[in-house]
Amino acid sequence: MIETIKRYVIATRPWSFTMSLISVSVGTLLAAEEGSVSLIWFALTAIGIMTFHAAANLINDYCDTLYGVDQEDSPTAKYRPQPLLSGMLTPRQLLVETAVLLAITVTIGATAAFLRSWHVLWIGIIGVLTCVFYTAGPVKFKYRALGEFAVFMMWGPLMIEGAYAVQRGILSSKALFISIPFGVLVALVLFANNMRDITYDARQNVKTISIMLGSRKSYLLFAGLIVLSYAYVLGMIAMGVMSFWGLLIFLSVPKAVSLLKTFRKKIPDMADALTAQFDTVFGILLLLAILLDTKVVL
Repeated sequence: MIETIKRYVIATRPWSFTMSLISVSVGTLLAAEEGSVSLIWFALTAIGIMTFHAAANLINDYCDTLYGVDQEDSPTAKYRPQPLLSGMLTPRQLLVETAVLLAITVTIGATAAFLRSWHVLWIGIIGVLTCVFYTAGPVKFKYRALGEFAVFMMWGPLMIEGAYAVQRGILSSKALFISIPFGVLVALVLFANNMRDITYDARQNVKTISIMLGSRKSYLLFAGLIVLSYAYVLGMIAMGVMSFWGLLIFLSVPKAVSLLKTFRKKIPDMADALTAQFDTVFGILLLLAILLDTKVVL
């Protein structure tokens, strides 16, 4: 029984949920600047976002296998267990788990929309549609060089604004501005994955930004977006969107430099995981900067 549960959990890639938790926490802390926040609704929002994220990961693996994108020699299979290729789950088990996770997500989202804010409704509809059609036909965002944009929108503006709306009932221009750099960096996790997989994806007839640009230009774009994210933070501080506590985010610069040096030599097998580690450091420092500028009222 325990081993079965363990397989179901590992299949969802739980190590990736950190980014979702950061997005929800950013939106909630920004809401705390305006008044009291509900820890119960924060917890429910976090659960809903994590089940959404887990379902998206499962659908991604299912469709990548269904369409023949993921095979035994795929780069992804080298550093993590792909649930279907490894035999961890059967296709039916994976689909049942996905259905359960989406049901939890929809239930929490519908309740939040009814009790907290109608904004959660349209954000949730966009989220579920993106979750399903990220790799599923006929849209297949990921295979049409739109994956990075979809990830940016979901883990940036939509999640952060959604978490804010759950607490305050409205949207926030400040939340939108602050969501941009973190959303960009989460999108770079996918971009790093696609840089690593240029040769493999081209062979599988998958279209990505990295394939369109090539290795060198992809690296320059990757590095440029990281630099621009820091420049954007400085701009927010200069414009008064963030206080000087925002400078704490620059403590993540050594991590960024190390990442770029590694990628400049060679894109490693764990390119996406290493990028996610950098995002986590950046995100935690972003949370700390907001927290130090906020008097949280429960």
